[in-house]
Amino acid sequence: MQTEHVVRVGDARDLALPDDSVDLVVTSPPYPMIEMWDEQFAALDPAIGEALDAGDGDRAFDLMHDVLDDAWAELARVLAPGGIACVNVGDATRTVGEFALYPNHVEVVRRLRERGLTQLPGVLWRKPVNRGTKFMGSGMLPPNAYPTLEHEHVLVLRNGGPRRIEPGADDRYEAAYFWEERNEWFSDLWTFNGTPQALAPDEERRDRSGAFPLALPLRLVRMFSTRGDTVLDPFWGTGTTTLAAMLAARDSVGCELDATLVEAFADRIDDLPARSRERARDRLARHRAFAAGRDDLAYEADHYDFPVMTRQERRIRLYAVESVAATDAGYRCAHAPVEF
Repeated sequence: MQTEHVVRVGDARDLALPDDSVDLVVTSPPYPMIEMWDEQFAALDPAIGEALDAGDGDRAFDLMHDVLDDAWAELARVLAPGGIACVNVGDATRTVGEFALYPNHVEVVRRLRERGLTQLPGVLWRKPVNRGTKFMGSGMLPPNAYPTLEHEHVLVLRNGGPRRIEPGADDRYEAAYFWEERNEWFSDLWTFNGTPQALAPDEERRDRSGAFPLALPLRLVRMFSTRGDTVLDPFWGTGTTTLAAMLAARDSVGCELDATLVEAFADRIDDLPARSRERARDRLARHRAFAAGRDDLAYEADHYDFPVMTRQERRIRLYAVESVAATDAGYRCAHAPVEF
């Protein structure tokens, strides 16, 4: 099995992709009203900088989302019927004139719905902050303190109705998840830490990325795509969605404005085959530990020497990256079944 991973330096508002050409989007845009993104938003629309300088937070918030709106139009255009879009976004708290919360997740949902997508139940990603300074306001005294914002949203939207897939297709059944994984992944509350924002000590690289941890896109790719699907990240950043697609044996496409981030991705795939095999074996070992001693697993897996809970899991088969080759467009991965 081979997968293709195309990475383009370009603008998410003008994707060089045909209509209906991707099956899943997993992305995290720059968050409006987070200071680290002010310069980028103001470069795209100088009126944003003027609104911030004038202390008009509401106007700056609206204008930032206007900038993102063209990217959402492109997302809706390239997402195939029945395809899923997963958008990780956090709300912002900030003093611009006065202290306020800016509900980014509400605005992103509104604009994607206006583009014809249907909102499905999503996930609250709780990422605890262990800092003594995390509390805002007046310390121990009421009434002017505020709850700590320790979660982000993973919005889930679909293009039209449920996707139609050929009954019994190997690509779908081999990509099944285990029963116990389903119970964890499809909860609406996930708790794991975020990712440190420093990319590398190299001063020529951007000192922040807004990257999400690999666990987040890898889980979403496994939940909402099958083998042979193409996963898009229009705000590619450090390439974590592409890395997840490689590990899950899906094709991927990424679009990123900053060429230095694209160039730095080669460092992230050092020893990827070894890490991929280790991850796959760990996943199989976790299921074996779950199955040990249970008498309620009624089916035997076709490719492994353990039982599974449901008939849909019988054909599950994990693949690991065997090799990664650089191409003019991106990367090509060869995958092989994990037999352990």
